[in-house]
Amino acid sequence: MKNMTGAFYPTGWLVLMFPGEQQARDAARKLEDNGIASDDVMLMTPADFRRDIFDTRGDDAILPSAGTEGDTIRMFNECVEKGHYGLLVHAPKADASDRVMQLLEGAEISYGQKYRHLVIEDIVT
Repeated sequence: MKNMTGAFYPTGWLVLMFPGEQQARDAARKLEDNGIASDDVMLMTPADFRRDIFDTRGDDAILPSAGTEGDTIRMFNECVEKGHYGLLVHAPKADASDRVMQLLEGAEISYGQKYRHLVIEDIVT
């Protein structure tokens, strides 16, 4: 789930943060009970984030761009430092993302991002 520069970039996935383990597990169970495949829902502990996501290269060493991987990772880090747990939910299309968020309406989501495909626009060909 890393891009070519080594930054965490899980295209087609929602990354949702919850204040604690129980809130994340409850959200996962709600998704699975409502037809989201268990293979499409991954619980991330603070230790998982530290090992698998924060130990990646972000965009700090490159010129400014439209990408904000570094800023997003810093926001996830702030959540993790507070003990938050995460859920990665595979939702590659807009309707899937919408369905996930409808199912989780009222859940204690502290932070969330949807990783979409990068768009490269030809200016001069």
